[in-house]
Amino acid sequence: MTRDDAFLQFLLRMGDNTLVLGHRVSEWCGHAPVLEEDIALANTALDLIGQTQMWLALAGEVQGDGKSADDLAFLRDAWDFRNALLVEVPNGDFGRTLMRQFLFDSWHKLMLERLKGSSDERVAAIAEKAVKEVTYHVERSRDTVIGLGDGTEESHARMQEALDYLWPYVGELFTGDAVDAEMVAAGIAPDPASLRADYDAILAEVMAEATLSIPKSGFAHKGGRDGRMHTEHLGHLLTSMQWLQRAYPGARW
Repeated sequence: MTRDDAFLQFLLRMGDNTLVLGHRVSEWCGHAPVLEEDIALANTALDLIGQTQMWLALAGEVQGDGKSADDLAFLRDAWDFRNALLVEVPNGDFGRTLMRQFLFDSWHKLMLERLKGSSDERVAAIAEKAVKEVTYHVERSRDTVIGLGDGTEESHARMQEALDYLWPYVGELFTGDAVDAEMVAAGIAPDPASLRADYDAILAEVMAEATLSIPKSGFAHKGGRDGRMHTEHLGHLLTSMQWLQRAYPGARW
């Protein structure tokens, strides 16, 4: 694997994470439990899609065959996506959505903080802009997880169920491979495993305040970051997300 190939894969991973999660979060638009949450989730989705535009635009530039961010978002099939499995699982109830958001946001902020020091100025600039939005995302998802976890008996049970369900998807975020090794060697991105200690410390503090128990299992679903295996949910998501572009190829507003 050449460094350029690894760089492209890294950019797709970052962009696909925000693209798929942005679409998932947008599915709450018009369906959230209260108006304030409806607006907040829509804004979060817009932030994530904006970050996707930057990551995938750079990926298209690195790929060098004239593909735009739109091309990469709407004209790839499921096996070409490089997002972590965590972001493609269905929303479930409001509690599961916000638990997934917190688990991702906590990793996302740590990653972006490290990427601000990237040897690639374009990556550092994207991280510098994105981390400002993600700082808000993690504050909001953290407060919601705590409020619901340490809330009523019903909300506590739902949040514990959400954490138990999502926990096996967390480990993939910290599992490195040849792509990550190339990025570390180039000074472009950190070793994913190097983020784990800080992540675990954040989770321990927040889950204790939320009166939730972190599962002890170390099992981790894998396959999304390298495209080897996605869940069946990604195909259904892409059917919805890509329908207009597939039905009307090349359409523009």
